[in-house]
Amino acid sequence: MGGDYKVVFGRRSRCDLKEIVTYIRRASGAPTVAERVGMDLVSKALTLSTFPERGRVVPELAIPNVREIIFKSYRVVYRVLPGQVQILRFWHAARGTPEINVDEFST
Repeated sequence: MGGDYKVVFGRRSRCDLKEIVTYIRRASGAPTVAERVGMDLVSKALTLSTFPERGRVVPELAIPNVREIIFKSYRVVYRVLPGQVQILRFWHAARGTPEINVDEFST
């Protein structure tokens, strides 16, 4: 079932991504490094279009369809729904437990 899931980035995950890139740019003074990390995180999230169940259930939440994959020092937190993967957060592991709003996608 390759590519059966649509990957959607939530508002909070997009904000996280901007904050991560800005932080790395300021800390390293290397804009290309910061942009590469941002692009790598997006690429990793997009791989969830195939087999999103491969991530583990977020231990702190124990909600079966809220999962995470780890990329370098970052947690990519997402929710699996029929035909869709909702990216909820990009979270640096050193920051502890991410705040998750699973209702972010509700309209």
